[in-house]
Amino acid sequence: MRTNSEKTLTRRSLGAFVALGAGAVLIAGTLATPASAQAVGSPEGWASMNGGTTGGAGGATVTVSSAGALVDAMASDGPLTIQVQGTIELDGMNDVTSDKTVIGLDGAEITGGGLDIDDAHNVIVQNIAFSDWGDDAINVQDGSTNVWIDHNSFTNGNDGAVDVKRESDYVTISWNHVFDHEKSMLLGHSDGHTADRGNLRVTYHHNYFDGSDSRHPRVRFGDGVHVYNNYYRDNAEYGVASTMDAGVLVENNYFENVDNPTHVGYADSDPGRIEARGNVLDGSGALETAGSVPEPPYSYDLDNAANVPGIVSGGAGPTL
Repeated sequence: MRTNSEKTLTRRSLGAFVALGAGAVLIAGTLATPASAQAVGSPEGWASMNGGTTGGAGGATVTVSSAGALVDAMASDGPLTIQVQGTIELDGMNDVTSDKTVIGLDGAEITGGGLDIDDAHNVIVQNIAFSDWGDDAINVQDGSTNVWIDHNSFTNGNDGAVDVKRESDYVTISWNHVFDHEKSMLLGHSDGHTADRGNLRVTYHHNYFDGSDSRHPRVRFGDGVHVYNNYYRDNAEYGVASTMDAGVLVENNYFENVDNPTHVGYADSDPGRIEARGNVLDGSGALETAGSVPEPPYSYDLDNAANVPGIVSGGAGPTL
């Protein structure tokens, strides 16, 4: 006999299934089932703070294979794990609301459009190959908090792969592969958007910036930004840029054939601060550094920079 709480969750799950319509398959219908389809692992870095990031944990799980079903699921109320199946072509930017996990099954792709995490809390995007987006692949903005972008790939898009801006905070971007793309990861909206001060605490770790041109990341205003154990290879313009008094710790990364591993200031933006330690420069220029940066308040596992190319190239991207 089911308990009252199991009956309640089943009714909610069936309601979600009906609302999502064609292209969605309900996986979880009881309290015992959803945990089997939750995000793999847990975030390290800033997304582990402020209560942590669990995405759709505790809610139902649906599998979607059409654009309509995916868009409806991401915009629905309450916690939900959304398993993406096959290739889905989106148009424009599509809202992702609070308490969502968007996780790709083996071979999952999203093309043509992107995800807009706008004024949302507790969101995970994991294990998806993004390509050919018209605006951004993933945009985190308007005070969104506790967001984890993990084990995805990004190629051949129009603008940012993963942009974080407009007072967003407590974000981790990890184990992603960016290739054949120009503008990778912007942090901070513009030089004039001073409201970003005191926010934009983001960790970037174990990402593979594979021949991508710039913004790995380009930072405005954020202080305590942590960039560690990333693999930079053949980046045409630069690796990391710190501007508008941002504070960035660049730690144990591997820069291969990168003329400008770091910039203190960039274009028309005022300079920021960069501390650098433990990095390997392989056929690369000198690191620009200036000022001091707060120590990270969280624990983290730091790989030796000499081992980063093998570790990151073998593990970044949709490999879960």
